[in-house]
Amino acid sequence: MSTNQLWLLNTLVTIRVSAADGQDGVSILEHRVPQGDSPPLHLHRTEDEIFHILEGEFRVKVQDREQRAGPGAILLAPKGIPHTYRAESSQGGRFLTVTVRGDFERFVRAMGHPAQRPELPAPAGAPSPEAIQALTTTAAQFGIEIVGPPLT
Repeated sequence: MSTNQLWLLNTLVTIRVSAADGQDGVSILEHRVPQGDSPPLHLHRTEDEIFHILEGEFRVKVQDREQRAGPGAILLAPKGIPHTYRAESSQGGRFLTVTVRGDFERFVRAMGHPAQRPELPAPAGAPSPEAIQALTTTAAQFGIEIVGPPLT
């Protein structure tokens, strides 16, 4: 199994199972995120995304429904449906994402950088307009469409 660790924006992603490891293309990625982390509202064109919260409290938005979720919660963001989350707890949070086909994993690999240590990267602040454009362009290459802002 793969255990590659990447810094993706202000998060640490560990690839626990790569789509290349098995025959069905299942990816399991572990995400460690700081308080306030919230990706832009987005959707996946090619794969459902399952979230399994391991630590922390999150606000999760799927379509127009927003809910709170904590350790043990499992949530589904079906392909084609806009979704995002926001880490609400002061210690941040940790969760798994499960997808198939490998597009989300390939996006993470394309946007991420090898982690220098197994912890969150130094805070980077708000992304620049150029960084947002790079994120949007790269996401589109992997069937991910940015459709709105992060949760605040």
